[in-house]
Parts: sequence; structure tokens; C-alpha cells
Amino acid sequence: MDFALIVQTVAIYAIPVLFAITLHEAAHGYAAKRFGDNTAEMLGRITLNPLKHIDPLGTIAMPLLLYFATSGAFLFGYAKPVPVNFGRLRNPKRDMVWVALAGPGSNFLQAIAWTVLLYVLVALGVEEEFFLRMCRAGMLVNLVMFAFNLFPLPPLDGGRILVGLLPWKQAELVSRVEPWGFFIVMALVITGVVGTLWLRPLMMLSGNAIELLLSPLRMLLF
Repeated sequence: MDFALIVQTVAIYAIPVLFAITLHEAAHGYAAKRFGDNTAEMLGRITLNPLKHIDPLGTIAMPLLLYFATSGAFLFGYAKPVPVNFGRLRNPKRDMVWVALAGPGSNFLQAIAWTVLLYVLVALGVEEEFFLRMCRAGMLVNLVMFAFNLFPLPPLDGGRILVGLLPWKQAELVSRVEPWGFFIVMALVITGVVGTLWLRPLMMLSGNAIELLLSPLRMLLF
């Protein structure tokens, strides 16, 4: 494997990944505070300091190990989840939907922001490939985080959203999956089920939605 290529790839993705993780987790904490639970605030997790959200194993060691082991074909990682006491929310069942949605929502907004930045750089005639590739990396990373975290299985955000939307009886059944949810999701990722049936279709749909949303800007700039 080309070491120089690895260093270049890490440099291009480092800033987008740090922003994606940091704003995702901070958004969960901020939403929880807005709906009545200040647990994250008391623990200093509503912050833009990425060091507060990085998990040494899940954010650094695991992605690097998978990158080397699969020659970049498969990557997976996670940050330290923001602690939320759903029982302290003013309306736990309803408000957990908004708290869970805040994280992926922040990634969708960041994907839009990176796309806008790419349009502006191209319109200004910037030809430095490093910055253009960083913008594309920011779009990709945030669309992946947006789509993956919405997968409807606890403990992912999509699972919590599903629990909040379902009637009590069905919600309780889904919530029982949470202790094994991580392992189930990993198995579905490794077998390609998540990527084929969920991740790629939702990323394509989201990307098309962003292009449509920004079409007036694109027409104005180009």
C-alpha cells in the first residue's frame, strides 16, 4: 500500500470527519438540553471540542485497522455517544425522536455546507485539488453518517426514532433489541445488507435532494 497515498487520504478526510463527529454529538446534547435533560451539559459534552467526543478505539484505532486490513475497501468507526437521560425529557417518547434526529440532521446540514463551499471554490476558479477533494470528502462523510445513523435499529439514532414513533407495545418490543443491536448492525454491515438496501439508496436520495435544494445557487454561480 502506498504510504504517501494513505497520508494524503488521512489529511483530506481529517477535518471533515472531526467536524462531522463533533457537531453530530454536540447536536444530540443540545437537543436534549432544549427538551429538559441537561446531563450532557453537566458532563461538558455540548462542545465543539472534538477531544470530548473522540473515542480512542472507535474513532481512531478501529477505522485505521480496517483501512489497512481491507486496503481502504471497508471503514467503520464511532464516537463516544452523548449521555442522554430520556426519563428527564419533558415528554420522553416524543422528545427522544427530536434528540435522536438532531445528530443525523447536523450531518445533513454539513453535507449542504460542504457542497456550497465546493460550488464557491469552483466558481472562484480555485484549482487546488486538495481543497476540492476535502469538500467532496466532507459531502461523502456526512451523507454516510446521516444515512447510517438513521438505520432503524437501536442503539442507532434511527432505532430511537422508530421507538419514539411506534405505539407503546411495539416500541417496547423494538427497544428490547438494543443490547444486541450493535452486533446485529455490524453483521448486517459486513454481509452488505446495510450498504445495499439502506446506505446507498438513502445517500443517493439525500444527495439528489441537496442538488435540487442548491440548484438556484448553482445556476447563480455558473
